[in-house]
Amino acid sequence: MALYRHEGTTPAAFTRVNARSATALGVAPEQYRHLLGMAPEHLTGDRFRTPAATNIRLWQLMVTQAPWTQVSLLMTEQSGLGDFGVWDYLLTSAPTPLDGLRDAAEYMAALGDAGTEEFRITEEDGLVVVSHANEADLTDDTAAAIRGYSLGLLRRRLSESLRRDVRPVRAALAARAPRDHRALVELYGTRAVEFEAPITSVAFAAAELRAANPHAQPGISTVLRAHAGQYLASAVPLHSWLDQFRDALRAALRATEGRGRPSLAEVARRMATSPRTLQRRLDEHGTTWRAELETCQGAQVLDLLRRTDLGLDAIAARSGYTDARALRRAVRRWSGRAPSTLRGGPGAAAGREAQETGEDGA
Repeated sequence: MALYRHEGTTPAAFTRVNARSATALGVAPEQYRHLLGMAPEHLTGDRFRTPAATNIRLWQLMVTQAPWTQVSLLMTEQSGLGDFGVWDYLLTSAPTPLDGLRDAAEYMAALGDAGTEEFRITEEDGLVVVSHANEADLTDDTAAAIRGYSLGLLRRRLSESLRRDVRPVRAALAARAPRDHRALVELYGTRAVEFEAPITSVAFAAAELRAANPHAQPGISTVLRAHAGQYLASAVPLHSWLDQFRDALRAALRATEGRGRPSLAEVARRMATSPRTLQRRLDEHGTTWRAELETCQGAQVLDLLRRTDLGLDAIAARSGYTDARALRRAVRRWSGRAPSTLRGGPGAAAGREAQETGEDGA
């Protein structure tokens, strides 16, 4: 069945929990109520989907009020069973916890932005490992808080499904070790928390997740999956002018792949406006052509690094950089890391050592 991804948006239910948590941390409503999707008519019910940028802003405000570890814990505490509608029940009503995790991963769009986020489930050495990948353009603390929360939410839902405390064997976070991670020990129910991992993940004993859920009702998962599809098909995404501009910019980058960068004039033509008006609208939204282009190129580079085994010269050519050296400098500037550390393609590890030698000399 084709799923409706609704890229760049999240369900209103998720926004409601974010706003509730931000208020609990002392964030003044005046700091976010002007954002698209925060109007009462958009937050009431689940018809509308909020721009991901609105939710990211709420998380940014939260991590200015408390350490990201505390934000992850608070968000999990604020996320009661049923707050996320059909997604919650897909996870908690399946024949086995593992079936529930697979349904939750398949219908990620019912919880968050399926364009930048996904749950990946693998089995290895008697463990079920659930990874949370988030490729949105986020600052370190904001990204760490969201990733930390995603794993805490899964543990909470698994515990609610089995009506007992489910504890992982270990948790691994793609974040720097905080000064104090007691909140994470409480969140995951284990002291086996690793930091600076390549990807955020949590590992459970496979036998525990494969066992039948004694509280599941036969056939309910089939009904819930059909409902999830109908819900996603009928949802109404809210898109701002800036969302539309970024869609046009991404399309222009794809069209000029291998031929350099698109010009502001090219994107203006796609939006049926003049370059002067486009620059003025960007200024009104507190951003610039240069900043938007670099962000969009950065996302494209990250995707190619993680998804393919292309060499740096090929990635540079496809994403609008003059050569591999320029690409390395750009990646270090906006991520603080070498390109090789961001690779995720199946054969990427084989060429990592050779690339790192080149990067050290760049």
